[in-house]
Amino acid sequence: MAKRSAPEVNAGSMADIAFLLLIFFLVTTTIETDSGISRKLPPWQPEDVEPPVIKQRNIFTVLVNSNNQLLVEDEEMELSELREAAVEFLDNGAGTGDEACSFCQGAKDPNSSVNPQKAIISLVNNRGTEYGTYIAVQNELVAAYNQLRDREAQRMYGTTFTQMEKNYNDPNYNGDKDALKEKIDVITDMIPQKLSEAEPTS
Repeated sequence: MAKRSAPEVNAGSMADIAFLLLIFFLVTTTIETDSGISRKLPPWQPEDVEPPVIKQRNIFTVLVNSNNQLLVEDEEMELSELREAAVEFLDNGAGTGDEACSFCQGAKDPNSSVNPQKAIISLVNNRGTEYGTYIAVQNELVAAYNQLRDREAQRMYGTTFTQMEKNYNDPNYNGDKDALKEKIDVITDMIPQKLSEAEPTS
């Protein structure tokens, strides 16, 4: 008895269906994007350049241990108190002569920073520090800078630094962006964000 040949299956429509499923997947799927921490890296310098000498009074040391406890300037501190302590350090204004600060409203403690341009916040984390604590400490320190910048921007330009940055980054902003950028640069020069992170300790 002669063998009957098996009928061919037309698979052309299968490719169309797979293509439609792929399009449906691409249209309906939302892709999560990770947002990082905004940091401006220092400019590159040759290795043979001597680093500048920094006075100890101009360094505000923040240590976070493996139990997520804060040690600020060798004293235990709650996270809720960190922002105020950082503002007091940055706004101390104990400088004289060329290092004098004309806008600082701090206590002018001779053992603390001379002006915001010289002040540095040094943050050291332990390898066991929880990520949530690390972010929370970062947020409080950045908020201290923003608090001072908002105050000075309000005094000089009648609006906050936060609002100026928001307007500058808004594509629908109708004002003069060049003039706005100049104002932002003035404030950031007055109160630069000098947040130094050392390598985590074990």
